[in-house]
Amino acid sequence: MNKEHKYVDLTHKLSPDIPSWDGSCCFNLSINTDYKDCIPPDLFRTQSINCTTSIGTHMDAPAHVIPGGRTIDQLTLGELISECIMIDVSKEADEEYLIMPYVVEDFEKEHGTIKPGSFVIFYTGWSNNWSNSDKYKNNFKWPSIDPTTAELLINRNISGIGTDTFSVDTGKSGFPVHRIILGADKYLVENIANVSELPPTGSKVFVLPMNIKDGTEASIRIIALI
Repeated sequence: MNKEHKYVDLTHKLSPDIPSWDGSCCFNLSINTDYKDCIPPDLFRTQSINCTTSIGTHMDAPAHVIPGGRTIDQLTLGELISECIMIDVSKEADEEYLIMPYVVEDFEKEHGTIKPGSFVIFYTGWSNNWSNSDKYKNNFKWPSIDPTTAELLINRNISGIGTDTFSVDTGKSGFPVHRIILGADKYLVENIANVSELPPTGSKVFVLPMNIKDGTEASIRIIALI
């Protein structure tokens, strides 16, 4: 690795106590065989996981809301490995904050027009609440994206949108951003961690889902190379 490169893990760790959409425990790690059950010197611990596909840092494929849309296994590496744009709205964002088109337009005035194929992450600072499930969920109130902003980014031909909140929508007015982004055959990533460590431009992002055949969502490991 070039000494000038830096890796940033944008993924929250999975455990039974992380926030979930319905408030239930949606991740469980259990032991099938433990060291004590083995004959030395060959010791093994085997495990199983039981979880939803939308647990923790995860992605939505078009088929999540679009009948006949592409599934996780049909997304290409060319889409999942792309230039990363980080737009910081953390100073003004609160639970009612809507990311409007002027946010993107102001960003572009300073950094240039967002290039086709870029993955755009909005940093709201909401991820600071991740360790407190009630505060993170906040009765489904968190910074979200206005549909007109999603449409603007589709016109830029981005690969997808990411956010450090539960969702790009809150559900208050339905899920229009899901329909716009996934309906345009792009993808969404939610519950991203450590976004503040990214520069506005100049990094590359690797969105690495479990390669689930016919999957509409998948838990992911997302890494940035700066």
